[in-house]
Amino acid sequence: MPALRGNHIWLWGAGPMTEAAEQAAGRRGRGGGGAARRAARSAVSVETARYISRNIPNLDVLNEEALSIIETNAETVLAEIGVNFVDNPEALDRWRAAGAEITGERVRIPRGLARQLCATAPSGFTQHARNPERNVEIGGRNLVLAPVYGPPFVRDAQSGRRYATMEDFRNFVKLGYMSKWLHHSGGTVCEPTDIAVNKRHLDMLQAHMLYSDKPFMGSVTEPVRAADSVEMAKLLFGSDFVDQNTVMTSLININSPLTFDSVMMGALEIYARANQACIISPFIVGGAMAPTTVAGTLTQVLAEVMAGVAYSQLVRPGAPVIFGAFVTSIDMNSGAPTFGTPEAALITYGAGQLARRMGLPYRSGGSFCGSKLPDAQAAYETANSLNMALLAGVNFMLHSCGWLEGGLVASYEKFVMDADQLGALHHLARGIDMSENGQAMNALREVGPGGHFLGCSHTQDNFKSAFWRSDLLDYKPFETWDEEGARDTQALASARVAKMLGDYQQPALDPAIAEAIQAFIDQRKASEPDAFG
Repeated sequence: MPALRGNHIWLWGAGPMTEAAEQAAGRRGRGGGGAARRAARSAVSVETARYISRNIPNLDVLNEEALSIIETNAETVLAEIGVNFVDNPEALDRWRAAGAEITGERVRIPRGLARQLCATAPSGFTQHARNPERNVEIGGRNLVLAPVYGPPFVRDAQSGRRYATMEDFRNFVKLGYMSKWLHHSGGTVCEPTDIAVNKRHLDMLQAHMLYSDKPFMGSVTEPVRAADSVEMAKLLFGSDFVDQNTVMTSLININSPLTFDSVMMGALEIYARANQACIISPFIVGGAMAPTTVAGTLTQVLAEVMAGVAYSQLVRPGAPVIFGAFVTSIDMNSGAPTFGTPEAALITYGAGQLARRMGLPYRSGGSFCGSKLPDAQAAYETANSLNMALLAGVNFMLHSCGWLEGGLVASYEKFVMDADQLGALHHLARGIDMSENGQAMNALREVGPGGHFLGCSHTQDNFKSAFWRSDLLDYKPFETWDEEGARDTQALASARVAKMLGDYQQPALDPAIAEAIQAFIDQRKASEPDAFG
């Protein structure tokens, strides 16, 4: 957190801010300055659809008896088995003061205590973007779509599979910004291995701040990196604004089964104190990190989430959190994770019901697949996963585009293929229009028996918006498709990647703010040697 020393503002681990940074922060607090307004007037507008508001029912697979059994079993897990908080004496002290039983690093939480603590977490929140038109509402009937997160490798049709670089990272941020149906810029859309591990988070955050004006995620790989994320957000939005609003949503994974490590919890503590949102997410591979049964896995998921959410509220009551569930099963022959399976779907549906009963926003789903290429396997598994998440009532969908090879690879072609298909989710979520126009009685009267609807007034009024239309897939006659090179979907996607990156124009940002962010990064990088381990 900032502290005043002499004539400078000092940032944790960073030394004093430069005068340019201080002046920019001041200008930002007063509304961005004339340069920002001039830049905004000349900026190219990129269309982004509003986050999804469902007008269709959620798919509930558990009845009241089943839900009560799972909730009771989860309380039993917390009270009798307990959870480990590793290398975190402060966390143990917090739990002890709250009434938990502590044995070594094991925390046993009396029945009802975790749920009581979770009650102060909000049922929804606004995540602000630097462009207010891109703000998202997380919770309720809403669904916010964010891209793939975390792959160390990337793939494209020209170069194949390779380690990700910072150039790849910036390209994915640009593609996300240009994608109409994607509401969120995400976080670690790929892991840029050409930059030191202890410094790459600075460049990644800068890319989200400069190359997109959609909401973004903070770093969680070390508590100090979470603190850097908060300080950089204050340079972008203004300190007062960040103190009073949520501008980052960040992923806190639980080391399933039932283990909370000091790195993730340290990051959670930073964000919770700063009123920034955290996704409390067990990392479940059924049969390896959780039981093989749906009910057993749901019990573990609920116990872990309740403990994590409760801890966030011990740090700061009212801190925004999301009930997370990353779920896959395991191939018992190879040990590889599998995706788009019926068991994962049932767990995702059931976890959604549990999240809604707790009154918390829900994160799950994505463009999951185990395929090595953006092929038919990838399409089948991804379609199953995306539609499942929509019907499960997910509020924040990480990995909604670009995921390949079980999450090891961020694929350029699959990114745009998935981002295109997200439009279908938007249209399905609208439900059935039962307005006077939706009933179309005027069209039925005008055309009558034996006619056609192509030329009637109702069709002329509605044809532009009546049907979702892919911007990628090919619907041309065979002869035209063949003459144009008989391109498959990956080839079409590769061409679309090139077009989107070619059309990209950076959204306007006050130059003084950009300079202040760069100055902060330079100071942080100079403060410690590179570390690649």
